[in-house]
Amino acid sequence: MTGTAPVRRRLLGSALRKYREDLGFTLDQAALILECDRSKISRIETGQRGIRAKELRELLADYGVADAEQEALLAIAHSGRQDGWWLEYRDVLSEAGQDYVIMELAAAEILAFEPNQIPDLLQTPEYASALADADANCASDDQREHAVEVKLARQRIVLGARSPRLEVVITEGALRQAVGGVRVMRGQLGWLADVAEAGLVTTLPDGDEAGTGARARISLQVLPFAAGAHAAAGCGPMTVLRFARSQGLGVVHLSGLSGGVSLEDREEVARYLRTFGQLRSAALPGSASARLLRAVAQG
Repeated sequence: MTGTAPVRRRLLGSALRKYREDLGFTLDQAALILECDRSKISRIETGQRGIRAKELRELLADYGVADAEQEALLAIAHSGRQDGWWLEYRDVLSEAGQDYVIMELAAAEILAFEPNQIPDLLQTPEYASALADADANCASDDQREHAVEVKLARQRIVLGARSPRLEVVITEGALRQAVGGVRVMRGQLGWLADVAEAGLVTTLPDGDEAGTGARARISLQVLPFAAGAHAAAGCGPMTVLRFARSQGLGVVHLSGLSGGVSLEDREEVARYLRTFGQLRSAALPGSASARLLRAVAQG
């Protein structure tokens, strides 16, 4: 929507407003911390303007925010603003897409429901390439190549270099959507079955070893056709990113052809967390999901 503040600013602003209000501080009292006028604090809290790292640290320190939460908010607000690797891929990543990548890399938890395809973070290069070939938004060979490279870069950082908690529910229909042909699907589903059994990522989707010091912990479940009606019936893909569990900081991303929509309101995040919990309860456990994945792979 035209004029809507970027989701990273909205998330940061709403967090700062909650910290301030929980302490009983007025806008004027917060302004004293930064030695500015109250309108500046108001614009920061509504996401209409950004905030420098030094100012953010000062506010968070005076609000008594825990160190882990401070680092998460600083990463969301400032990580890669000028020199992030994703800036090389602006032909396939909109500003909203870049915002999402920054938040994804800062997340402590990633909860994803996918009814139509394998989630980006779990796609093999061959599967991702087949999707790029079918994407009408990728009009050139360079764009198709970049669309795959962005996913692989995200995988290397999130799955190989960090250790978030990754929980994924994939519908059986997504497994049976034949992307790239039999060989591609067998490789994709076989890798997913290994992950579902192990409960962590030991190798990346491209076959490289995941880092031994920081391996993504993962819960991968399949929602079978036999589950019938479920909590997200009729809905599209959704991803919940959580940054500091104790304060409930989170963002919901709903995918779409125009880039999707991100929601940061705490009640909305809580609603999608409840829905995801219901999906997880309806889905098969990891071992049974692995068996179904292997069965579908073998046709």
